[in-house]
Amino acid sequence: MIGLASDHAAFPLKEFVKQYLTEKGLEFKDYGTYTEDSCNYATFGHALAEGIEKGEVEKGIAMCGSGEGISMTLNKHQGIRAGLCWIPEIAHLIRQHNNANVLVMPGRFIDNDMASKIMDEYLNTPFEGGRHQQRIDDIPVKK
Repeated sequence: MIGLASDHAAFPLKEFVKQYLTEKGLEFKDYGTYTEDSCNYATFGHALAEGIEKGEVEKGIAMCGSGEGISMTLNKHQGIRAGLCWIPEIAHLIRQHNNANVLVMPGRFIDNDMASKIMDEYLNTPFEGGRHQQRIDDIPVKK
């Protein structure tokens, strides 16, 4: 199960992502927004992050206008590793090296074709493990 989140600027891209996932036979849960009315990306980023933390969804795809704001929001959560991708090669690396559990895309800067290529790479790239696991283990803030 894949969780989805966006703000108003990326709402059209999120609607495309839903179509893409449906065509691939993948289930999803939409954490909002549900219209193009102006809204706060953080509201929906936190909802997605909490859904992952609670086990409602395994991973996520999030979007806002630049991708930056929702990335910052998601990455405030200790169990989230969200990576901003605008080309497939970055999507490959955030899975292979960082075991990213949220793919973030910039709704105002990529088209649907590029989004498809990015999602294909993200969803089909396994985590390499090994030396990368220790690096991931060091990400959370330790008190």
